[in-house]
Amino acid sequence: MIDEAHMKVFFWTVVYVLFGIGVFGGSFWIITKVAPFSIRKEIEEDQNTSLAILIAGFIVGIAIIIGAAIHG
Repeated sequence: MIDEAHMKVFFWTVVYVLFGIGVFGGSFWIITKVAPFSIRKEIEEDQNTSLAILIAGFIVGIAIIIGAAIHG
């Protein structure tokens, strides 16, 4: 049986996950709007590997920041 303390931890974990996904999605949306070109076109059609690596680094960096903020 799950007690009240575990339910509280589960609730806050879900809240932090949703917050992290929101921050991640918002930051990715901002980077696509700020870029003077279509990121999707550059990566998919033009096979721009360096841009794909740059975006992957951005994703990992934001994920590390969100994880550190949630962990405390």
